[in-house]
Parts: sequence; structure tokens; C-alpha cells
Amino acid sequence: MTAPPAALVNRNKKHFMGIPAPLGYVAGVGRGATGFTTRSDIGPARDANDVSDDRHAPPSKRKKKEEEEDDDEDLNDSNYDEFTGYGGSLFSKDPYDKDDEEADMIYEEIDKRMDEKRKEYREKRLKEELERYRQERPKIQQQFSDLKRGLVTVSEDEWKSIPEVGDARNRKIRNPRAEKFTPLPDSVLSRNLGGESSTTINPSSGIMSAIPHGTATPGMLTPTGDLDLRKMGQARNTLMNVKLNQVSDSVEGQTVVDPKGYLTDLQSMIPTYGGDISDIKKARLLLKSVRETNPNHPPAWVASARLEEVTGKLQAARNLIMKGCEVNPKSEDLWLEAARLQPPDTARGVIAQAVRHIPTSVRIWIKAADLECETKAKRRVYRKALENIPNSVRLWKAAVELEDPEDARILLSRAVECCPTSVDLWLALARLETYENARKVLNKARENIPTDRQIWTTAAKLEEANGNVTMVGKIIERAIASLSANGVEINREHWFKEAVEAEKAGSVHCCQAIIKAIIGQGVEEEDRKHTWMEDADSCAAQGAYECARAVYAHALATFPSKKSIWLRAAYFEKNNGSRDSLESLLQRAVAHCPKSEVLWLMGAKSKWMAGDVPAARGILSLAFQANPNSEEIWLAAVKLESENSEYERARRLLAKARASAPTPRVMMKSAKLEWCLNNLELALHLLDEAIKVFPDYAKLWMMKGQIEEQQGDLDKAWDTYNKAIKKCTSSVPLWLMLCGLEEKRKNMTKARSVLEKGRLRNPCCDRLWLEAVRIEFRAGMRDIANTLMAKALQECPSSGILWAEAIFLEPRPQRKTKSVDALKRCEHDPHVLLAVSKLFWCESKMQKCREWFNRTVKIEPDLGDAWAYYYKFELLNGTEEAQEDVKKRCIAAEPHHGEYWCAVSKNIKNWRLNTEHILVLVAKELPIPI
Repeated sequence: MTAPPAALVNRNKKHFMGIPAPLGYVAGVGRGATGFTTRSDIGPARDANDVSDDRHAPPSKRKKKEEEEDDDEDLNDSNYDEFTGYGGSLFSKDPYDKDDEEADMIYEEIDKRMDEKRKEYREKRLKEELERYRQERPKIQQQFSDLKRGLVTVSEDEWKSIPEVGDARNRKIRNPRAEKFTPLPDSVLSRNLGGESSTTINPSSGIMSAIPHGTATPGMLTPTGDLDLRKMGQARNTLMNVKLNQVSDSVEGQTVVDPKGYLTDLQSMIPTYGGDISDIKKARLLLKSVRETNPNHPPAWVASARLEEVTGKLQAARNLIMKGCEVNPKSEDLWLEAARLQPPDTARGVIAQAVRHIPTSVRIWIKAADLECETKAKRRVYRKALENIPNSVRLWKAAVELEDPEDARILLSRAVECCPTSVDLWLALARLETYENARKVLNKARENIPTDRQIWTTAAKLEEANGNVTMVGKIIERAIASLSANGVEINREHWFKEAVEAEKAGSVHCCQAIIKAIIGQGVEEEDRKHTWMEDADSCAAQGAYECARAVYAHALATFPSKKSIWLRAAYFEKNNGSRDSLESLLQRAVAHCPKSEVLWLMGAKSKWMAGDVPAARGILSLAFQANPNSEEIWLAAVKLESENSEYERARRLLAKARASAPTPRVMMKSAKLEWCLNNLELALHLLDEAIKVFPDYAKLWMMKGQIEEQQGDLDKAWDTYNKAIKKCTSSVPLWLMLCGLEEKRKNMTKARSVLEKGRLRNPCCDRLWLEAVRIEFRAGMRDIANTLMAKALQECPSSGILWAEAIFLEPRPQRKTKSVDALKRCEHDPHVLLAVSKLFWCESKMQKCREWFNRTVKIEPDLGDAWAYYYKFELLNGTEEAQEDVKKRCIAAEPHHGEYWCAVSKNIKNWRLNTEHILVLVAKELPIPI
């Protein structure tokens, strides 16, 4: 087959075949077709600056000739300014050549140069104004930043439980009130019905003449004047009264309806149940089925009656429960429910029927007694009940409670015969009897109940109460032996509870005897000490101090040479006992442990605090004999003499101590005594001698530098500190003192250098970082201080003093957020807790501030700054009682640490001040947090 000619092929082929469609092309647009675009036409998302690839852009309309031409320039006088000229560009139509471009670049460079001249100053001022503005008006974002951080802890369930956004309309639109219809008064109806309204037809128009007079039929709208609505209402009330009287005066004589309170009673008939009526009907039908299927099932009758009671049908409930009682006369629950539903008068009759059917029911007899109002009637009911049920302990107890002591004793004597196994009845009878009879009663009780420990402990308490103390221990020993013989397990915890109860009842010898007899039961020999110390702590925590003393006495008798037990017993007596008991214990302690310095010192301090200085000296002299070269005893003797102004004695003692026990502390105390007495040259001489012997003891160098600073010789002090940091490179206070001296000499650069060296020698030292931050802050370099604080927190992330300082470096809006971060890092650090307390003080949240101060001093009672801030807070915001309470607690705690506290207590001028005076001075010097 031959191919078609090429001319024919080319003639049929269109020129646009195989060529992509032009932009904006829509097939059939000439015939009125409309195009649409899809995602494949548009392509992926792109930036706003990308070239558009819209293939189906709408065809552009031809602009009018006027719009295509450029607008004429506005050369009016209103658009002209003498300085800037016309508002528009006069040369906008002219061509933009290279000269114009070069001129624009030159002007732009000049503008940049002029702008850079004051750029730094302008940016600094703008930054300060912005900071000031943000402090006064913080952003919403800053105020809620701590709450936004808390969203991290929100679980997925909590997110899902957040309710949807509610209707934004107001309440009136959301809850439109129902349309109100106000009834018309009778006068309006009667006026309209009675013909008083005026007609709308004008009589003068002539229309009324068409209706013949007298021919209209009288009807509803005919003004007759016979209808009176007020009389209709009176007639209705009369009819209601007649019906009520008929109901109330029935022939049978039973008045069912109260004619006067009829409408009031209707209110009580409104059902109080708010559930669905269909549910009530289902429940009623279900319970009816249960009753008919098994009529001898009392819970079905009770449930049916309670359902009717809930729905407000009280009479139906009473009828149902009484029917149930007829069907099940032996059911105790049914009779009690029937008595509950009936009024009091009828309930007595119901309970009387119940007693006839079930004379042995204790609950029914007790209900019968409860329904009686007079005590005499109740006694009569209980006695009748006891005739029927003589072995009921509950009835005997209830009957005894209503009687006088003499009658109660007679009743109890009969009760223990009927119920010989009731411990409570035996003990109650023993309490009411005389001493001799009580002993006989308890002996009989032990014969009848040989397995109960309460009878034995009561017998021991009875003997102690009557002065027969020697029998108490024997009775307790016999009790344990008898109970063990009868197969009763000797439980330590139960017996310890008996001992605590005996102490609370005032029977001290009884509790001690119980502890002595029971303390060794069930304890392994190697666990005795540990277990007994736990027992003593447990008794002390419950307030049973005599029991704890008994435990300590037994432990000390078993382990007389254990220093730790003597110490714990001594601290217990110090906190909970008297001074005499403490001193007697310490005398026995030092006799058994003469090498224990702490016990000697506690005894001497107790005598000294009581004002008996000679006795304290005597104890220390005995301590010298037992411990001839003890540094602690030497220094305690020196302190005793110096506190009592016996300075010569103190000097002699220190000279002896330096000769026999030349320790660095003894040398330091010798120099300090001379410093306190203002003998500065002698103090320096002693320090020089001490430094030759102990060059590594940093406190000697510190004291020497401080004395030289006090004398005003800063160069010597600087030389001393420089020598010291070479000998004692790890002593942080020395680095801080040298830094402070450089700052005092106005050498800020050297002070920074000293701290830098100190941090290199002592890495991760938070106190050196803190001082570096404070130096920059005092110098006004707040930005550098913040930068240093950030570095410090990176190196020491768990340092409480750094976090506490960081909180108050922040502006006020950010402090709360910072405090949350600090508490996460250092939850139990006293410095952070103190900073949070001060933060609440700044915000005037007094109660929270007080709570956090209490938390701080409980966690670290040795932090004097916390006590001082707490005391100052109470001075400004609390009562006198609160101030005295804080002061007493501070004196008891005897704090020794804290920045402000040590600045006052270590001051040589205040060397003789006690804790109370130091607290007042520190609180006076403290700044109020802002």
C-alpha cells in the first residue's frame, strides 16, 4: 500500500500540535467555557518572591488609554514646601542615567556615615529606655512564662480534658427567657364584657340608623351587666370549702385531710427525687417482681420501702414495710426499718410488736430504749431486755451507763456473773470497787480470762495507785509468765503500747516495769543496741518520756561502757528532762566513760549555765586528770574563765596549754584573747610565733591580717595575705580577704585578678564566683555581673548561694521564674529557701513568707541569717508573741553561720555578746528586701 502524499499530511496537521499551551489558556473560552485550576496546575508552595507559574491566570483586561498613560505630576501650591520642594519628583519622567545613580550612592554613603556617628549612644539609650519600660510594663509573655513552663508537666489526659471553647454570646442571648404572659385583671374583662367599651362606629355617620332599634339578640357581647367575675371567684372558694368539710367530717371518724393546712401539705407531697420517672417505674416493677418471687427475702421489702421514701411517697413506704413485717415477722432489719419510717408514737407500737415476735434481738431492745425520752423509761426497757437476754455485753454496758455509781456497781456484779468472759465489765467493776474488793475482782477476772494482758496491767496500776510499788514489777513478771504458759504470744509492740498508755494514765512505775520485762523479748543479741535505741526514739516521739528513760536505763545497764548510748541519753535529758536529771546522768556517764571529753564538757556547761562556776571548774579539773593533754578541755576551761572576766586565770591556763598541748587552736585562742583585750602587739607576737610552727593553719594568717588592717597598716596586711595564699592555697576566706583589701585600696583590676587566681586554684568554688559577681555589681557593671553569674551557675549548678543571688539579680517580673528554677536545682538548700521567703516579703504575701521562713529555719537551724531575717520580718509585720517565739527558738538553736551573722558575731568588739544580743544587732543591720 502506498503512503499518502506529504502535502496532504501537512495540510491536515495543526501548527500547535505538540506545543505546550500558553499561560492562561482555557479550552473553549471563546464559546463561554470557564476554566478551573488544581494543585497539579499550581505546583508546590513557593516564596512570595518567586516568579509566578500560573498557567491559568485570568486574561488581563485592556486598560483604558487614560490609565496606561502616566499620571500628571501634582504641581499645585498645596503640594509645595519651601524646604523640601514639591511632594512628588519633578524629574520622574526624565531618564535615569549613571550620573544619577552615582549621586544617589554618594548621598546614601553620607547618610550612613552620619547615622553611625551617634549610633552607639542612641542604641544604648534606646536599650535603657526599653529596659525601664519593660520593668514598668512587662510583657504578657514574661508574666506568664513560669506558668507556660508548668505546661511541660501536663499529661495527655489533662490536655484532652480541657473543655472546648464555649459559646461567646452573653447569657441573655444563650438562655432566652420564656415569653411571659401576664393575666388580665377581672376589671378589664368585666369592662369589655359589660359594654363599657366605646364603639368604633361614629353614630353621626348614619350607619347605625340601618339597624332597627331593639331587634339585636342579647348575647355574649350584649351589655347586660349580669356577669360579675369577683362573685364567680367567691363561689369557687365556697365550693372548695364544702368539699374539704365533707372529707374531714367523714362518717367513719377518721380525718384524712386537714382543711386549714391542705395547700401547705401539698408542698410536702412534691417528690424530692430528681431522677427519671421511667427509672423509678422500672425499679418499682423489678422490686415488685422480687417480692412476689421470694416474699421471705427481707432486703427486697426494705429496698421497696426506701424507693417509695425517696420518691416522696412516705405512706406507701410505710404500708409496704408493714406488709413485709407481716410476711417476715422474725426479720430484725424489717422491724427496725419500719420503726424508722414511722412517727415516734407509732414507732413505739411497731417496736412493741417486734419485741413480741423477736424477744432475743439486742438491736430491737436498744431501738426501743432510744425511742423513750425519759431516763427512767429507758432503764425499765433495758432491765426488761436483760431479763430476756442476760448474756448480752452490749445491753449490760448500755444499762450501766444510765445508773448511778452505787447502782452501777450492783449491776456490774450481776453482769460479770452473766458475762464472765467480758474484760470490759470486769475492769469497770474493779474501778468502782474499793482497793480490797478490786483486788478480789481482778483475781476472779484472771481466773475466768487467763489470756488477757489488760487485767494484769490494771492490777499493777491498782497497786501503784495505792502505794504498793514493790508489787508492780512482780505482777508484770507474773503476767508474762502466766500468759506464756497459756499459749499467748508476747508481742513487743502491744506491750509497748500498754506501757505508753500506763504513763499517760500516770502510772510511771507500771510503765517502767513493763519496759523492763518486755524489752528483751524477741530481740537478737547482736541487734539489741540498735533495736533499743529505736524503741527509745519511738517512745520520745509519742511523748512517753518515762518509757524512753526506762529504755535508756536498761540499755546503759547492759552496755555501761558505750559512749554513744550515754551521749544519746544525755541529749535526751537535755531536751526533755530537768537540769538535775541531766547532771546526775552525766556524773554516772563520766564514771563509766572517763575518756569521753564531750560528756565532761556537757557537765561543766550545765553547771556554768546554772550559774555554778566553781562546780564547773571542779568538773573541768577532774576532766584534766582523766584527759591531761586534751585540747577541748583546755579551751573549755579558758572560755569559762574569760566569760567570767577572770582574764589572768585564762592567760595562765593558755600558757600551760601552749606548754603541754601546743596545738594551732590553742595558739589561735591565746592570740584571740589578747586581741579581745586590745593587746594588739602581744597578739601579733603570739601569731608570729604560731605561724613559724604552724604555717599551714589559715586562721592564724587571717587573724594577723585583720589586726594589721585594724591598726591601719594596709601594706603589711596585703603582704600578710599574699604570703598566706602561697602557704594555704585552698583557703577560700584568705582569697576573699585579699580581694576585699584590694577593693578597699581602690584596685578593682587587682581584685578581679585575685578572684581569677583563686578560682583557678580552687575550681567549682561558689563563694569565689559569688564575690566576683558582687564586685561587678558594686562597680555598676550589671551586664558583666549577669554574664559571670551565668558562668558560675554552669560551673556550680547546685550551689544554693549562687541561685539565691541570681534570683535578686533579675528584674522583678522574672524573679518568680528564676526562683522556680532555683527550687528545682536546690530544693532543700536553706539559702534558696531564704531567698524565696524574701521574695514573698517583697510581694507582701505575709502568710506565705512566714511559712517559708519556718521551713528555712527547720531545714538549717544553724543559719543565723535566716533567723535574723525571720526576726526582722516579725518585728515589722508580726505580734510581740511571734517576735518572742522566734527569739526563743533562735537562742535554743544557737546558730553560728551566715554572712551577716558572722559579720557581727566575729567582730572583735562583740566577742562577749550572747545569741540574743547578736540576733538583735544583725536584724537591725539587715536591709529590707526590695
